[in-house]
Amino acid sequence: MLQRVKLEDMIQSGMHFGHSTREWNPRMAPYIYGERNGRHVLDLVQTYYLFQKVGEFLEESAAQGKTFLFVGTKQQAAPLIAKTALGCNSYYVNQRWLGGMLTNWRTIQKSLRKLQDYRQAEERGDWNLLKKQEVARKRREKDRLEKYLSGVETMSRLPGVVIIVGQKEEIHAVKECRQLGIPTVTLLDSNCDPSLADWFLPANDDSVSALRLVLNKFQEAILSGQARFVEREASQKTKQKTKQRQKTKQFRGRRSSSTPRKRKAETPKL
Repeated sequence: MLQRVKLEDMIQSGMHFGHSTREWNPRMAPYIYGERNGRHVLDLVQTYYLFQKVGEFLEESAAQGKTFLFVGTKQQAAPLIAKTALGCNSYYVNQRWLGGMLTNWRTIQKSLRKLQDYRQAEERGDWNLLKKQEVARKRREKDRLEKYLSGVETMSRLPGVVIIVGQKEEIHAVKECRQLGIPTVTLLDSNCDPSLADWFLPANDDSVSALRLVLNKFQEAILSGQARFVEREASQKTKQKTKQRQKTKQFRGRRSSSTPRKRKAETPKL
């Protein structure tokens, strides 16, 4: 179960600081406490309440076996996004969102297969037979694919939940998720639109300490749900094996009872 985050930790991390009062979205008004020194101050009481709701949703989704995709290409968020995703067996995009990454997933899969082919050809030494210009071109293409797609290289299907940091920067990812009906969990700063998020958390998405606090809690919730999923799967397998053994015993018992006993051969009378 996800442990509740403390209000003191949220304040110390600077989670309540919003953007300039000139750069705000009126739809965020219900989640803004006030303003100070020309910046909006987010209402951490609501954030505190929503934190638990979002954590429960993530844990329950993981318990159902759903996969997660973390998206955040801001410079300060990129390393945290990769670390958190890898820490909870999830996928990530932290460099650039390629158009159609979800809506045109088959094309992205072709690019991933191309990346695998490049790696295998380089390992086999096939590139040694090519001209230097051709090798340089292929290496640049491989590096580009690794940079943008390394976080989804092992993703075989569309994710069950997408976690977004920086809604305005990742608006294309938001639109693709809405088009495909994939639920999103979004960190909303004072310049974001809550109507574009399924689950959201009003928080400062520019502070490294605030992002670290939020992502660590998300990771804990996902790991807790994944542990429940593994435990349930193991329990179901055990029950299936037990049922199979019982059926086998019953089948053998019926077979032995239905088999007629052989009579002893009578000795002929002289």
